[in-house]
Amino acid sequence: MTKTIEAAEMAGGGTVDTVAPHPIPQEAFDWYDEYAHGLIDRRTFLSRLAGLSAAGYSMALLTSALLPNYAEAEQVSFNDPDIKATYETFASPKGNQQGKGYLVVPVRSAENKSHKKSAVLVVHENRGLNPYIKDVARRVAKAGYIAFAPDGLYPAGGYPGNDDDGRALQAGMDREKLEQDFIAAAYHIKNHALANGKLGAVGFCFGGYIVNMLAATMGKDLDAGVPFYGTPAAASIRKNIKAPLLVQLAELDTRVNATWPEYEQALKANQVQYKMVMYPKTQHGFHNDSTARFDPANAELAWQKTLNFFDTYLKSDSE
Repeated sequence: MTKTIEAAEMAGGGTVDTVAPHPIPQEAFDWYDEYAHGLIDRRTFLSRLAGLSAAGYSMALLTSALLPNYAEAEQVSFNDPDIKATYETFASPKGNQQGKGYLVVPVRSAENKSHKKSAVLVVHENRGLNPYIKDVARRVAKAGYIAFAPDGLYPAGGYPGNDDDGRALQAGMDREKLEQDFIAAAYHIKNHALANGKLGAVGFCFGGYIVNMLAATMGKDLDAGVPFYGTPAAASIRKNIKAPLLVQLAELDTRVNATWPEYEQALKANQVQYKMVMYPKTQHGFHNDSTARFDPANAELAWQKTLNFFDTYLKSDSE
């Protein structure tokens, strides 16, 4: 198995998929992606699924598989003895004035403020700080980093408890102010009393875009970025990217993958240190373990690559 993975990496192809294909048709995943990103409304999405139901697919199976089930997705409990989870507000004068995020720190750092750690900003999808992203923040802290996951919906009342309402809330927010909130959050955790000044960022979907945007906005103030299936920052600011990037893409994610060739050319032109990994037979959102898009083998591989990347660029010799 190891040889197979290494051969795939040498060919620039990520890893060999070992998970049996899900019986749900590909078009259902494509429609969900359109719905999740505001290209079609819920009524249209369900109407299209109904067409598959008429063709022999159970509507209950389709909706239960495509829509998230966070109750079954937790990997690290908020009661885990190795971490301490709280909430913290931060100032965002160029954004919505104030933001709030989920702060998770290793217990040793919480108990001894002189034991400073590198920080990682964890950025949610386009629906707010849902349970999956909070769990990712706990995974980051469990790996020995200070994790901070801002809730972009805080100015609108916070994540409402379900993704549909969260998506609608985020779509109605001022995009420029929202981006400024994430920039403010990044500097907040970089300069936190428990942090050592080194900063990484990992994000998914919209959060992947935010990681790319932060790299293009913060320059040398960001030490490492890992965007999962995220679109690039505006072409006019890509020249400012200084941080090494680990770009994680899903083979079946045609919408985001279409933006990669141009982005790669910009990274090369500006001599940015980067690596792109394309995970075979995976869907947009393959790391999210709350839906049928989840690919356990590739999600685990991608996460290990993420932690290894942060270990390379964020950890000091004393850690």
